[in-house]
Amino acid sequence: MVHFTPLFIGEEQKFSGPTYDVINPASGLVVGQSVNATAEDCKAAVDAAATAFETWQHSTVAERRAIFLKAAELVETDKYKNMILQASQEETATLDAWPALVWGVASNTLRQVADLSGGLKGRILPSITPGGKLEILRKPIGVILSIAPWNAPLGLTLRGVMIPIVCGNTVVIKSSERSPRSQAIVFELFREAGLPSGVLNVVSCSSEDAAARTEELISHTALRKITVCITPWHISRKDLMLFDQFTGSEEIGRIIAKVAANYLKPCILELGGKAPVIVLDDAAVTAAAESIAISALLNAGQICMSAERVIVQAGVAPVLINAVRAVCQSFVGKVGPLINEASAERIVQLVKDAVNSGAELLLGDLTRERATVQPHLVKLPFKGSETGKDIGIWEKESFGPVFVVVDTIDEAIQLANTSNYSLTAAVWTNDLYVAKDVSERVRAGFINVNGATVHSELTVDGHGLGGASGYGRFDVNAFTDSRIVVTHGELENTTTLVFR
Repeated sequence: MVHFTPLFIGEEQKFSGPTYDVINPASGLVVGQSVNATAEDCKAAVDAAATAFETWQHSTVAERRAIFLKAAELVETDKYKNMILQASQEETATLDAWPALVWGVASNTLRQVADLSGGLKGRILPSITPGGKLEILRKPIGVILSIAPWNAPLGLTLRGVMIPIVCGNTVVIKSSERSPRSQAIVFELFREAGLPSGVLNVVSCSSEDAAARTEELISHTALRKITVCITPWHISRKDLMLFDQFTGSEEIGRIIAKVAANYLKPCILELGGKAPVIVLDDAAVTAAAESIAISALLNAGQICMSAERVIVQAGVAPVLINAVRAVCQSFVGKVGPLINEASAERIVQLVKDAVNSGAELLLGDLTRERATVQPHLVKLPFKGSETGKDIGIWEKESFGPVFVVVDTIDEAIQLANTSNYSLTAAVWTNDLYVAKDVSERVRAGFINVNGATVHSELTVDGHGLGGASGYGRFDVNAFTDSRIVVTHGELENTTTLVFR
């Protein structure tokens, strides 16, 4: 049965109006339909959020925390687990492991964010005025627009709404046209947990209407800030003009930022990654190989933190490359499809171009079956003193890791930093002093020592350092304003004080 996803605006679930089909990328079959939001729907969603904000901003920290803790309990139930796994598999054709992993950490994530409410603290300081008092308050901003992608529909939609809501803001989610049902589960979860109507609203639209709907949401006078998580996959010029969320990353982020700038509204952009893994001569090869392969192949490589560039010292390179190849070989026939055939074709072409430029094909047959590409490994022909900027697979987000062999640690760091991406990285060595030195010199917002690039911590916000990985953070300071109130002491002659 084809599932139908309405819009969620204030107290209303809107089932009427134009619709669009949701297509499973593996089968090509229609697996769902969603209401296609109109300009009026977008305005209504922001209006509902603005109305709810008038009350929600005054809710107590305890009230917000209780809702998050209830949501954490609910998401652990079989009811929500089954809903999440089924929706993700039907809409994005992902294999069980990825949505199960995202579901598995959701409850702890909600609990951790509930505790962040304790960070909503102000300060009281003495004023420079005699007898005066200075108060620095942290207040919610208002209505937030969260644009969330399809590749981790539960996790990234939660990421886009949790901290804004716990800080006292209200949110409008613009879900991906690829996964409206999966992302609507977040609304259902919070509604069942007791979140008041209008605090969270959900709109979805077809890719053809995405550009217009996005600008209408951003331009609304009540909207205060935009958060964007964009997934890095095949993009055409037509897609760029349409804001098609199922792909893009740097390009789409740039376009949305320009639209927001037209209305002088700030953005938080979490875009793509080209995560480097530095493997030094003394690394634990077996553990490193397994970590690299899994970080590269999880969710068919469609994760912004996927391992994509393996920079290995010459002494351990033959052993590591063979070990990674063996692990990846074991996944042949077990990798799920990419989100569409265009993405698959792009990946195959990147590998072909690399081989034509002199790269050694270590694994793979340079083919695809519909949207599925089996694991490919490539060893690039340049050394550490070169940059590889003329080889697309080194510079562009891709499927599967590429290898470069270096002689020295300095060369490894130089290559790791030869990228416009800065999201995450990993370093493998048994010398923790070297690990500390290398990790402090690699330019990435989140660095794992002897761990997977896809690992993140619930209690801290890993983030890009600008460029193609975006900018801004998902934390309390990002979703609250700092407001200063000065209470003046009694003065005999205020005018004399001011002009003295």
